[in-house]
Amino acid sequence: MNTLLIGRLSRSTLTITESHSVTDDQDAIDALTGPAFADGADWAVVFDVTHHRDAVQRAYEEYAQPDGAVVEDEVWDVQPVTF
Repeated sequence: MNTLLIGRLSRSTLTITESHSVTDDQDAIDALTGPAFADGADWAVVFDVTHHRDAVQRAYEEYAQPDGAVVEDEVWDVQPVTF
């Protein structure tokens, strides 16, 4: 299983609004991201990790940190480890 995170990315904040366990089925992923994008989300990434906490950490390291942004997890309120 993989973890799909969905949310909004601005220059200062990556806000995670949804988290789903998914397989590599693109149609299933599209079924989850389509409504989210219609509802205002503009960011979605599938991470090859099983746990939400690990996906949030990767989102921080790969997307937020390089731009100097912070992560706000509205799903489980996970705080990534910052370096």
